[in-house]
Amino acid sequence: MKIYKTDNIRFISGLVMIIVLYSLYYIYFADNNHSHTISRLLRHGITLATTVAIYFIGTFHLGKLQDSWMASIWHIVHISGLCILTGLGLFDWLISDISIKLKLFCHSIQEILISPVLYVAMGLLNRSLNKKLA
Repeated sequence: MKIYKTDNIRFISGLVMIIVLYSLYYIYFADNNHSHTISRLLRHGITLATTVAIYFIGTFHLGKLQDSWMASIWHIVHISGLCILTGLGLFDWLISDISIKLKLFCHSIQEILISPVLYVAMGLLNRSLNKKLA
């Protein structure tokens, strides 16, 4: 299976968009000392919106590529992570506060979902597999 030039351009443009959104999230929100002054609901909303936006960017860019398995992995990882985060978030809001360890676990999952590392790893794996098949 050949790697088409348009696939490379589409993949790189998706990567650039994810890096920009990831950077903006950390510059203006996560690493900002004033972000703790806003309400908890708004903080969770911003975090969820960022995660969902990155999911849609990846879905759009990986879904159009020749190798559809990358989009399938993207969906599985993100939907699973979003379900875990939503479930623990609803438990935290509606039933009882979750422990510090669970909060750190949620931050780790959220970091995996918004980080460009997953997107890059899928691209490197795809390129490696395509070279072996050729």
